[in-house]
Amino acid sequence: MIIDGNLQSEKLRKKIKDEITKICKSTKDVPKLSVILIGDYLPSQIYVKNKEKKAKEVGIKSEIIKYPETISEKEILDKISNLNQDKDVTGILVQLPLPKQISQKKIIRAIDPKKDVDGFNPLNVGNLASGFEAIVPCTPLGCIKLIKSVEENLKGLHAVIIGRSNLNGKPMAQLLLKENCTVTILHSKSKDLKGECKRADILVAAAGVANLVKSDWVKKDCIVIDVGINKLNNQLVGDVHFSDVKNKVKAITPVPGGVGPMTIACLLSNTLECFKAR
Repeated sequence: MIIDGNLQSEKLRKKIKDEITKICKSTKDVPKLSVILIGDYLPSQIYVKNKEKKAKEVGIKSEIIKYPETISEKEILDKISNLNQDKDVTGILVQLPLPKQISQKKIIRAIDPKKDVDGFNPLNVGNLASGFEAIVPCTPLGCIKLIKSVEENLKGLHAVIIGRSNLNGKPMAQLLLKENCTVTILHSKSKDLKGECKRADILVAAAGVANLVKSDWVKKDCIVIDVGINKLNNQLVGDVHFSDVKNKVKAITPVPGGVGPMTIACLLSNTLECFKAR
């Protein structure tokens, strides 16, 4: 089974649009997402434009605030402070990566946790890890929704995550623990990656290595979620060798068309949740 991320994201976006339509009948206020984009990095420009388009489709106001690559850290922090205080702004997102003169840690900490639609602020990270109410990072949130579109009850399943980043691997582990999975996190210093992956009922690949996972790395009936986006021979490929693995496993996400669309849909969902929590 191929998990259609476009279809699942369309379902989520429709649900969001329906809810915003209901909200608009009782109030003039609507969710508003402010995105800060720094520099001319093409993938970021494309991604942000796509976010803006999808936001408008569901009824979320969206603004892109563009700055040159040479912008100072202070100017960005001042802008974030203004957005934090702006009652019309529901969600704030600063598109990564950032120029070297700007500290990612400082920027993430500066965003009001209640408007942190990316879920990267340490308060949201801590709340998620502690099992409290939190804004969840969009990609892991999208991944768990894709997994549950295949298997609703994950209790007792062995989940293996390749990658331990703060953006993907760590929050993914927290979400899977919340579903009562047994969770293993693998990384560049782990021994016997292949052996560990072969034990997985759920495998989430977020290593950033093209075609790392082959068919002899997975067992039959495994659910495979491919977070990787890599360029290989002028083609986009994931961390999983799709053609090699797809006929062996229970379900797998393609690249592109898997996790990516769900990440954007979950950003819109987080923006709506921030609006409702005001």
